[in-house]
Amino acid sequence: AAIVETFQDGFDIPQIRVPNSRIALARLGAAFYGHPSENMTMIGITATNGKTTTSYMTNAMLENHGYRTGLIGTVVIKIDDTSIPAQLTTPESLDLQHYLWQMENRGVSHVTMEVSSAALETHRVETVDYDIVTFNNLSREHIDSHGSFERYFEAKSSLIRNASDKSVAVLNLDDEYSASLVGETKAQVLTFGVRSREGHFYCKDLDLSTGRGKYKFEIRQAFEARNAEFEPGEFEVELSVPGLHSVYNSMVAIINALLCGVSPATIQRTLRTFPGVERRFQFIYEGEDFSIIDDHFANPGNINVTLETLKFMDYEKLHLVYAIRGERGPTVNRENAEAIADWMARLELDEIIATKSVSHVTSKDRVTDEEAQVFLETMEKANIRVRLYDELPDAIAEALSRVGQGDLILLGGCQGMDPAAEIALGMVRERVV
Repeated sequence: AAIVETFQDGFDIPQIRVPNSRIALARLGAAFYGHPSENMTMIGITATNGKTTTSYMTNAMLENHGYRTGLIGTVVIKIDDTSIPAQLTTPESLDLQHYLWQMENRGVSHVTMEVSSAALETHRVETVDYDIVTFNNLSREHIDSHGSFERYFEAKSSLIRNASDKSVAVLNLDDEYSASLVGETKAQVLTFGVRSREGHFYCKDLDLSTGRGKYKFEIRQAFEARNAEFEPGEFEVELSVPGLHSVYNSMVAIINALLCGVSPATIQRTLRTFPGVERRFQFIYEGEDFSIIDDHFANPGNINVTLETLKFMDYEKLHLVYAIRGERGPTVNRENAEAIADWMARLELDEIIATKSVSHVTSKDRVTDEEAQVFLETMEKANIRVRLYDELPDAIAEALSRVGQGDLILLGGCQGMDPAAEIALGMVRERVV
């Protein structure tokens, strides 16, 4: 038989007409595999930035507690001790149900998954029975694929709005879009903040002087959730991964873990040793003379939280190398440039090193003349000098030629900066020799 939205002539098999074939596919897939998500603790994480890191942190805490876990996301599909390279951030609905069925058969009890806006809009997760859902943050991204920022938010927020009354929704009071959903769900709502003190959880006494956050995780009020009672209290957190965004990610992961019965001691031990995710404010070189950080700098939200972290850090001078985003259009590049320009004065910078990365991107990521021009115009308007290089190695070499004792080099950018760590480390080794 065929599931169709419009009857087709010329076929001898039965046709079943439905209003939306993607919803039908999701429901049929869940039924075919026996609704596996109902038999495991499901944690769904959505955000513009930080889904992958939050998912990995959460999974690491659950594993260290002794649970058999599954992980679904941008990098990998993990089924207990087996890993499969991921093709999509969130798999197609039938594939997703198949993975969940395998997890259930392998004795997995807890599954952490990244939930993309595309997956929500196309009903890939239509029949997943979530126990915990989180909305970490929202900034301007994927606008072309959704048609508008409003539709992007509508897709993202559906994870929270459609959550059942048996689930828990974790919302970030520091993000206006996440906070706006507090009264928009049947789920039990738990809130947190790094700046806001109004939520159930608070990041107290934050220290980011080394780039790696130290803080007290405070439970500010008594509450019951998932058949457990939580009393006011606090415990120390020390992160092995740098960045203000890592603080936010860790807050969400800690809340997820606590809701799943993981002890504070296990949470503390996990975060002290968590290795992080590649290109998420990653220290790739920490020498006695200077340091290099690599970050994917994808959108204004990511740029803002990355550069805000630098305000808390101790270093002599910053050298910023930025890869212009190719084939993303003038709007994306103007918004990224405006976010960078807004921080330049606050970071005491009046010059930026930029690159088109001509030889290090695919045809899908080539910087157009229009994209380069809008970046240059935005910088000129802000009175910021630009040293623009066609090639990525030349831009990195320029930064290394200027670096001094105690300085910091930040390699920022998406596809155009992906090979930068290997290039920079090779140059540093030659410099040492």
